Amino acid sequence: MKMLHRHIAFACLALLLALLTACSREEPVHHIQLLTFGTIVDVTLYGVEADRARQVFAAVEEDFKNMHAAWHAWKPGPLARVNELLATGEAFSAPPSVLPLIVRSQELARRSGGLFNPAIGRLLALWGFQSDERPPGPPPAPDAIAALVAARPSMDDLIVDGVTVRSTNPAVRLDFGAMAKGYGVDLVIDHLRQMGIQNAIVNAGGNLRAIGRRGDRPWRIGIRNPRGPGIIASVEVQDDESVITSGDYERYFEYEGVRYHHILDPRTGYPTQGVAAVTVIHDNATEADVASTALLIAGVERWHETARALGIKQVMLITSDGTIHMSPAMAERIRFETEQPPHVIRSDPL
Repeated sequence: MKMLHRHIAFACLALLLALLTACSREEPVHHIQLLTFGTIVDVTLYGVEADRARQVFAAVEEDFKNMHAAWHAWKPGPLARVNELLATGEAFSAPPSVLPLIVRSQELARRSGGLFNPAIGRLLALWGFQSDERPPGPPPAPDAIAALVAARPSMDDLIVDGVTVRSTNPAVRLDFGAMAKGYGVDLVIDHLRQMGIQNAIVNAGGNLRAIGRRGDRPWRIGIRNPRGPGIIASVEVQDDESVITSGDYERYFEYEGVRYHHILDPRTGYPTQGVAAVTVIHDNATEADVASTALLIAGVERWHETARALGIKQVMLITSDGTIHMSPAMAERIRFETEQPPHVIRSDPL
């Protein structure tokens, strides 16, 4: 697994973000980096004194520590215990740290047509993506993949009654990797506001939400080039917007010259093909996080209808050959930062 490469890449993105939002002489800008959720999390505060910033950063670090422990898919904790109990088929009281994710993800899974499917944890484990470092070796045997796909685990297999949950399908194993970072960013932004912070950015490995402004101008965000160094585009973020990117470069392994990434199509059991990255701008990081994954799985043929079903209007999809598909609303916002303008195909309005 290219873990070190990914962490360095995210650190470079953080540096790019810092350059795009360079410090003002009038107001202080404070910045912290955390390693959690298997990625680097950057938090930037504007217009806060140093002592107050240290207090806020300590609270944010504790938030992420607690979320990481509660939602970890393969280490002991509340989610691991939930998965053990789901396998029994018996009803149980779900922990309050996990139940809201189950309820929210059921709704979003249905709206995505099942392309967002946190119930495929067994499939992710089979591929070796439920580990801190995937051991070297070949991809799973086709028969093993086919067996898990045939079991058809889905969020509709979970019966939620108040605080109790049970599964009608023993193949269900939850992994909220396609949602947890966006959901966590939303919770941290809510906490920042409760602490009186009005201007901030929280970026969890490409899952970013910004509130307020950077003084007299908006925050300006760089969007990573999925097939090269630096950024491919930038966007000025209006007050309280999320900019979320999912890509095939985040977690992957290579075997015999072929790269296998962690975004699996639940319909086939294999990593998606044809799309390198999807960026979504939306007013909610949770929904944008889910949408970026679902649209990447939907591919060029189905991204537009899937975006409509999820209520997403601003989308940029970059194919593996570098062609860019985007909605008109996104085209109005994006500024390309490449020497040569890319080939862009504008869709009908969403």
